[in-house]
Amino acid sequence: MGIDPQMGQQTRPVRALIALGGNLPWQDIAPELLLPKVFDALDGDEIRVLARSSLWRTPAWPDPSAPAYVNAAAAIETIMNAEALLQRLHAIEWEFGRVRGEGRNQSRTLDLDIVDFGGQQIDMPDLTLPHPRAASRAFVLLPLQEVAPDWCDPVSRQEIGALIAALPDSDVSACVRIG
Repeated sequence: MGIDPQMGQQTRPVRALIALGGNLPWQDIAPELLLPKVFDALDGDEIRVLARSSLWRTPAWPDPSAPAYVNAAAAIETIMNAEALLQRLHAIEWEFGRVRGEGRNQSRTLDLDIVDFGGQQIDMPDLTLPHPRAASRAFVLLPLQEVAPDWCDPVSRQEIGALIAALPDSDVSACVRIG
């Protein structure tokens, strides 16, 4: 796959999978109303949204007394390279009130993660692909299955259905489709 390193772009489009989530309102917009706006913000000149999942509600972790999360997934096509895409996702998070530097599991208005980038395995200081924890998270896999039912984890080579089947039933049943 050819990359133009000066432009941060691929010479051919790549399919990527993005996980979306949040549990805090932004400008009085609840997460279930915010994520559709985020799907729209993703779609642009260098990113084309191919598919959008339903919204899913999941309990906060590790503190279940925190507001529940709303999660979703998008299949996109992009001419950006993985690093440039990550930078764009961080910019969109900022636009929607995300303050980086919070702890990994802290409540937030928006979290955007690259789950997969054209099946590539990337290990860089700020970017590991596929996402190292996605294959063990029901709140990522259930929405992801809606937009990429054929997805296979590039590391384990397991299909998404097998990954979901291997999750604890309590994790799967805690995720509720809301729209």
